[in-house]
Parts: sequence; structure tokens; C-alpha cells
Amino acid sequence: MTAHPHDAPDGASAGRPLRVETHGLDVIEEADRKGTPRTLFWPWFGANVSVLGLGYGAFAYGFGISFPQALAAGALGIVVSFLLCGFVAVAGKRGSAPTMVLSRAAYGVRGNRLPAVVSWMLTVGWETVLTALATMATATVLGALGWGGGTGTKAAALMVVAALTVAGGVMGFDLIMRLQTWITLVTGVLTIVYVVLVADRIHWSTVDALPAGSAQRFIGALVFMMTGFGLGWVNAAADYSRYLPRDSSSRGVIGWTTFGACPAPLVLLVFGLLLAGSAPELSQAIAADPIGALATLLPVWFLVPFAVVAVLGLVGGAVLDIYSSGLALLSAGLRAPRYLAALLDGVLMIAGSVYIVFFADNFLGQFMGFLTTLGVPIAAWAGVMLADLALRRRDYDEADLYRPHGRYGDVPLLPLCVTLAATAVGWGLVTNTAAHWLTWQGYLLTPLGLGGRTGPWAYANLGVLVALVVAFLGTLSTGRARIRHQEARAPGPAREELPRP
Repeated sequence: MTAHPHDAPDGASAGRPLRVETHGLDVIEEADRKGTPRTLFWPWFGANVSVLGLGYGAFAYGFGISFPQALAAGALGIVVSFLLCGFVAVAGKRGSAPTMVLSRAAYGVRGNRLPAVVSWMLTVGWETVLTALATMATATVLGALGWGGGTGTKAAALMVVAALTVAGGVMGFDLIMRLQTWITLVTGVLTIVYVVLVADRIHWSTVDALPAGSAQRFIGALVFMMTGFGLGWVNAAADYSRYLPRDSSSRGVIGWTTFGACPAPLVLLVFGLLLAGSAPELSQAIAADPIGALATLLPVWFLVPFAVVAVLGLVGGAVLDIYSSGLALLSAGLRAPRYLAALLDGVLMIAGSVYIVFFADNFLGQFMGFLTTLGVPIAAWAGVMLADLALRRRDYDEADLYRPHGRYGDVPLLPLCVTLAATAVGWGLVTNTAAHWLTWQGYLLTPLGLGGRTGPWAYANLGVLVALVVAFLGTLSTGRARIRHQEARAPGPAREELPRP
């Protein structure tokens, strides 16, 4: 039996031997469901205390808005998007299975493979971005110290960062919880030191003089913040709450997930806005190498500690992503042990990181294009999942989550059609000219009288919000009868009588 972190009060399972987690898509047994909702604080805080949060200040100003507008967009986007994660996390304690298995209740056992593939692409993309950023940050710091910084240094840094990330993803939940506790403490302290050291670079008069932007630009920044923070995690939000007992407080799960995820990004965003607003050239540098640009503000003696905090924070997020991407890949139909799925994702992560580190010449443009494009179908999935969860009055039937002919069905067309329709509308209302392979988007901006791909609504990225709302309302209005019929059915055969998924 795998050791679980909830055996210890602090969630670290102190003193227990580390083992490769054997749990894959299976439901966590009752005897293994331990702990309280407050243990969710550590993985969520540790994954979001990255100094990349400082870079989002520059990203927000890229929309052409003022400090008050950027602050409002950032705060609202962070809190609302992580609140959505909290709601989805409730499904974890109600079903004790991974997020993309619980999604089968809404999409059917095999119909769920479509959103599982999208979820897998998003998590692999995120772990690739975080690994590439950690690699570039390490190379920049070593170069500033005179210890290299060229191709060889980047290659060595990539190997170290990738090894840490893949090891965490392969080992699984127990190691992740232990790592996140220490990552939280170390990065928290060193980030505070960083803030103190560069505080004199802030010039409030310069920040305050930044001109305000239009409402469309504000909405664009808000959507970017939502996709960059909580919507990037929502498809994995139940992967950690599934280890909690079924009688855990739903409010506690929502509250501790949101409270764990929000404080660090909020504080880092505020400081990042002040730094980037004080120096336009810093904002431009962050677009090319977010972490490396922030390192240039530091005295030499703190560069190594800064590299530690940058790498640990980014690795903390990448480890959670590779764990969840492995689960998503299994949900998409791959028949393999969880640790092999995580290892395969690690190989893809390394290949993508090589491209970003050694070949890509516009990080911010590609990053924004990636977030917005995949943010639309993930928002649509979240809308369906949240509405489905809100309509349910009972816990999930464990066995039927794995049985195509059970109460949840095989490939129900209605939820898939709602998701595809919401995605199609969403992609028609977003644009990204910095990524040439995404210029086909925005096809509804002209027919709907919103000024086309160059008009005032072109960069508002309304499509993400529209996809979320359309999918939520569509499921809420059409799914009630289906869910009542599901919950009225008598329990099927026990899980032990079913073939292993």
C-alpha cells in the first residue's frame, strides 16, 4: 500500500518511506482517505509561490492599462479563477478519483476522452513552459556570475530541472506533498528577501503616470490573468482532494484550495506591477526572459539564492502538472501504469523545453497564444463540470465511472455538443497576432460587429469568458433531467466485480 501524506498532521507523512505511487485512475480506498481540507494549503501554495508571479505585472501592462486597472484585473482574475478550482476540488472528495475520471459523470466513460486530451495538452504545455523558464533563469544567473551562460550551461540546467520534475511526477503524491511543504517554506522566505532587496527600484510617480486603457483592454488583462492562474489548474483541481474522507467539509475544500493558491500570486503581482511600471525597459526584458530579467536587479551575492527560489518555485508547479498530465493521459485512453504515463510526459516536456530555450525567439507571444487557445476549451469543460457538479445531490457511483454501460453512459452527445459549440464560439472571439499559427481565430469579431481582428475588442479575449458561461448555462438548462435519471438508478455491481480500467 502506498504511503499517504495525510498520515502526518502537517501533510508531510514524516518518517514514512517513499515509494512510487501505484494509484492511477482507480478510486482511493476508504482506509487511505485521511487528513483534513487544510492539508490542501501546501500543494496549492507551493505551486503558486513562483517568482514568475512578478512577471505577470509586465504581462498585464502589455495590454496598455494603468496600475489601478492592472491591479483590479489581476486580483479579480486570480481570486475568481482559483475559486473555480475550489469548486471542482469538491468533486475529488465526493468521488475519490482523479479530476478527469470524475469528468466522466458529465461526458460519459469514453466521451470524456476528448476533454481528457485537451487537459493533457494543457498540463504538458504548462510543465514545458515552467521547465523552460527554470532553465533560462538558471543559465542567466550562472552567466551573471561568470560561470557560463551559453548553450552548454543551458543544456546542463535543463537536465537538472527536468530530472527534478520528472522524479516528482513519477514518484507521485507522497513525494509531491513532502516537496511542496519545503518548497513553500524556502521560496516564501527567499521571495521576501528579494522584495526587500529590489524595493528601492520602485518609483511611484512613474507608476502612477501610466495612462489608463479602455474597458476592452481591461477585460483582455482580466482574461489573461484567469487563464494564467486558476484556469490553468482547474482541470487538475480534484487530483489532490481525492485523498480526503468523503465527509470532509465542502466549504473547507473550497476555502483551503482558494486560500492556498491566492495569497502568493496576489502579493507577487502587486510587487511585479510596481517594478514593471517603474521601468519600461524591464517590462520589455521580461517578455523575452521573465525570470532572467528579474535577476538583473539583484546584487551579485543574492544571485544564487535567487536561482534557488526561482527554480524551486517553477519546479513546484511543474511537478504538479506532470503528475496531473499523466493522469489525464490515462483518462484519454492510454493503458499503462501512472508512472510510465508521467515518464512519457516528461520526455515530451523536455522536447518542448528544448524548443523554447534554444529556438523560440518570442516567449511572451507564444505563451499568450498557448494560454488563450487552450484556455477556451478548458473554460468550456469547466463550465460543463461546474454545472454538472452543482446539479448533483449524491456522491459519484464509483463503479459506473469505469463502466461504459453504467449510469453515466458511454458517449452522450449533449455535453459534447455543448462543449464543442462553446469552444467554437470562444475561438471566434479571441485573437493572437504574435503567434502566426493562431491567426485563424477571431472569425466572429466582424460578423458580430466587434470591429474585426484589429478592432477595439480584438484583444479582449472575450471568448474564454463566453465559453465558460455558455457551457455552464447550457449544461444547467439541459442536464437536470439526465442527472436526476442517473441518480435514481440502483447501484450497479461492486468495483471488485469489474475489469480494471
